Amino acid sequence: MTDSNFLDGQLLIAMPGMKDPRFERAVILMCAHSKEGAMGIILNQPNGEICFSDLLEQLELVDGEESPLPIASELASKPVHVGGPVETGRGFVLHSSDYHADDSTLAIKSGVCLTATIEILRAIAGNEGPRQSFLALGYAGWAPGQLEQELQANGWLHCAVDPDIIFGAGPEDKYEQALALLGIDPGFLAADAGHA
Repeated sequence: MTDSNFLDGQLLIAMPGMKDPRFERAVILMCAHSKEGAMGIILNQPNGEICFSDLLEQLELVDGEESPLPIASELASKPVHVGGPVETGRGFVLHSSDYHADDSTLAIKSGVCLTATIEILRAIAGNEGPRQSFLALGYAGWAPGQLEQELQANGWLHCAVDPDIIFGAGPEDKYEQALALLGIDPGFLAADAGHA
């Protein structure tokens, strides 16, 4: 696979025949992809068990009563998502490029960045973080050549990223919106695709 074929900065969209239930109807922002493997964050799987204020409490950044870190009220209920099945206790923040932490922010594409530090959580809680953010626990990962095999087996579609799918759409709408970027009506997708 040549560098131009790597999918970092693109959306990966699960085909209807996806056999792994963890990725059924998944829309994934590919954060890194090279001959060493691939890593992405699932964008449409909310974690119904935890919100931003809960996460801050678990990390002992707030204590629930008298917090050393004031949280803007509109941010307290900000959702946390399931970013993937790997390292589910580790947090990742996809965000707009108006926030940058030296040595810990990875610029992806289209004005989207990834940071995985406690400092960005503090900044968001104090209303000093990026203008747009998406919080996730865990990530999706592929070993060398694994994603390429899944693509060849028609497990995934891919397209350019639209930041509105990351930051604007609700989780229930992201799959259809991602397919619409390709001009595809989900009703026309077959679960099993053939090879010529």
